[in-house]
Amino acid sequence: MSDLFSSIQLGNTQLANRIIMAPLTRARASDGHMPNQMMATYYQQRASAGLIITEATMITAGNSAFVNEPGIYNQEQISAWKKVTEAVHAKNGKIYLQIWHGGRATHSVLNDGQQPVGPSAIAIDDVIHTPQGKMPYEVPRALRTDEMPGIVDAFRQAARNAILAGFDGVEVHGANGYLIDQFLRSSANIRSDKYGGSIENRARFLLDVVDAVSDEIGSAKVGLRLSPLNSFNSMQDEDTRGLLAFVSKALSSRNLAYLHVMRADFFDKQHGDVLAIAREHYSGNLIANMGYTASEASQAIKTNSIDAVAFGTGFISNPDLPLRIENNLELAPADQSTFYLGGAEGYIDYPVAS
Repeated sequence: MSDLFSSIQLGNTQLANRIIMAPLTRARASDGHMPNQMMATYYQQRASAGLIITEATMITAGNSAFVNEPGIYNQEQISAWKKVTEAVHAKNGKIYLQIWHGGRATHSVLNDGQQPVGPSAIAIDDVIHTPQGKMPYEVPRALRTDEMPGIVDAFRQAARNAILAGFDGVEVHGANGYLIDQFLRSSANIRSDKYGGSIENRARFLLDVVDAVSDEIGSAKVGLRLSPLNSFNSMQDEDTRGLLAFVSKALSSRNLAYLHVMRADFFDKQHGDVLAIAREHYSGNLIANMGYTASEASQAIKTNSIDAVAFGTGFISNPDLPLRIENNLELAPADQSTFYLGGAEGYIDYPVAS
């Protein structure tokens, strides 16, 4: 019987345990969206995770949403990421790079005046944090049909760059109201071309990206994250169950390393058992995320409801989270005021268990 501490094969990557470090934006990259030594230390400290999935990483310039998130679109960034992957591998860890485009969840102030883009000219109903303070999200420019292949190619190149940087694979970010999710869900996508309207059309961009990335580096090194219930960034869909069922079926034949599903909504507005839908229609490895205790995670794996669990906040303040779970040690609380603060505080200064 499998549990949190049994090994698992995700595509080409053998994991020592099923405790995954979820992707967590921490806004610690240097100017120019450059990974740095502090990031290498941070990820190395957490190398006992079965798999580390990095923070959302820009596939191209001009779509910054967090000021200091990293990129993977030039040689300098590739070289800087190598120091991170080498640090993790030196501790026998495994690490995937999450590749991402912010779409309408960006702002011109963060991108040298460049207007955000999205599937349709619909703004997020919220504010974004910028160096000039909180500002309303802007109405994005609706992408032209002929622009879509270029963005797909940017994901393809980002995946290639990730492998050159030493990553074990990539996770395509299709969640949380960023560009791929914007195309998927009807609240943000009111297009009338081949990328809008029916579920099949709204899923086209996602599947084009998955296919391009898989063609470039091999599907066994590719994962995908989805958040079918999450209302973050003004997201909802008229048929959540139907959309997830269609996407899960379409992905099932693509031999990915895994499908990573967020089971809940940040704001608790939308509900439903999305994991059961994914399990029914997707035949590969299923990673679940959001709000799991160790005991709940272990039970879900033992009953074959899921194959692994991604822990987020727990890994922020407990770099040795697998050790603490295995030995039933108390978990250190996370200081939310330092999540995006910049600097070492609340980032690389959490101690391991004594």
